[in-house]
Amino acid sequence: MEFSAWEPYYLEILAYFGFSREDDEKAAALLAALTDRDDLPALVRLVKGRDVAVCGNAPGLARELSRIPVGHVVFAADAAADVLYMHGIRPDAVFTDLDGATDHLIEMNRAGTIAVVHAHGDNIPLLQHWVKRLPGPLIATTQSTPFGHVHNFGGFSDGDRAVFAADALGAKTITLIGFDLDDRNVDPVKRGKLMWAKKLLALIGHDH
Repeated sequence: MEFSAWEPYYLEILAYFGFSREDDEKAAALLAALTDRDDLPALVRLVKGRDVAVCGNAPGLARELSRIPVGHVVFAADAAADVLYMHGIRPDAVFTDLDGATDHLIEMNRAGTIAVVHAHGDNIPLLQHWVKRLPGPLIATTQSTPFGHVHNFGGFSDGDRAVFAADALGAKTITLIGFDLDDRNVDPVKRGKLMWAKKLLALIGHDH
């Protein structure tokens, strides 16, 4: 999704949650400064014309892993990567704001998993802690205005951003695994994020 199409939804999200665009942009500037590489071409080669399975971090993800079709490119949303990895599946890319990051992310990244690291207003300490520790392919993203080597494919939370990226980069098909957008056993902020994920995914025909 082009930023001009995404921005109105972004502004709605800021208003809904009371987030600060200035803080988002400050975090994006920090992320840009922390990394001098941009492995977007590798992600494009991986995705364009291919079938992609995007794994969200719903509580039942481990039970759904058998639904990942053979031969699909596998994207993981944040802590879903650990679930996959502990079941013998190394995702091709992890979309993360780093709040679910563990040392497994470093291992996966070293082995070739693309880390798509997202900056937003309240993860600056996490960016400072993790980004320099990632030795492998890395892509920087923001939910605000993209610039330089910091990209914005659309989407808000880790799972829907992964779907938006797959869509924007030309995936042939996108299969959602481990998405429970109607989960009521979550706190009010998470419930709001799930509501927005459902709304945003519907925009690109991937409501679940």
